[in-house]
Amino acid sequence: MIRILLIGGLLAVGAFAVAGINHVAVASWIAPLPVQVPYEAPPKPQPAPDTSVAPNTTPLSPEDLRRAEALLPLLEGKQELWAMGEFVHLGSPAVPVLVKALKMPGPRTRYNAIETLLIVKDPSAVPALIETAKEPSEMPRIREHALRAAVRLDPSQAGPAIETMTKDPEPAIRKAAAFEARYVRNKAVVPYLIDVLQNDQERFVAITAVQSLWILTRHATEFHDWETSTQQDRAEWAKEWSDWWAASQETFELPDVSRAKKGS
Repeated sequence: MIRILLIGGLLAVGAFAVAGINHVAVASWIAPLPVQVPYEAPPKPQPAPDTSVAPNTTPLSPEDLRRAEALLPLLEGKQELWAMGEFVHLGSPAVPVLVKALKMPGPRTRYNAIETLLIVKDPSAVPALIETAKEPSEMPRIREHALRAAVRLDPSQAGPAIETMTKDPEPAIRKAAAFEARYVRNKAVVPYLIDVLQNDQERFVAITAVQSLWILTRHATEFHDWETSTQQDRAEWAKEWSDWWAASQETFELPDVSRAKKGS
């Protein structure tokens, strides 16, 4: 309808122009006509049944076991997301198969295996994750991811890994260990962080350690400019932490985080 009106108007203007009539005056005579376009509301969405499937909790059958083994090479490549989803569906019983991927040659396979173990949320995978995190020949990003997953699944088992990784020659590994230590609710990690603060040559690693100490212990110290500090400064300031720990480690208890949040 709108197209017909526009074409008719143009033809009329053209006719007036041929006849020598001022087209400006003609245009002022032609007024646009409001047109109501038919509108149909979209259909309302229909309730759909829940099609999600709960993860498996029963032991794997021999057929499922062979299927899980066949999924391992697919953790890297075009079907990796599908393979990860299949392992998640197989659930905790597939964890002994999935941890085998941590020893496979492809780094993406190992990384995706760690991610899948984190999704499955079975603490039985933590020892294998800690072994991967402590492996000095492993790629740093995979070691960091393995430690992160282990701490999220069961932080109570991560203390030895924190101790080992805070002494690693790779600064990124030391920083990751110092960062994850704040989530390990065990006062055994406090001296590891103090040692990093006192001896680590990298400022960003030491700053991460002192931040974890503040979060973990809620202990207030003198204000220091850690951002511009030298190693000599940090070694001197770390004495405040080491002296405090020597005097209070027997009686110190980590603050109750849930109680602190309720009171804030």
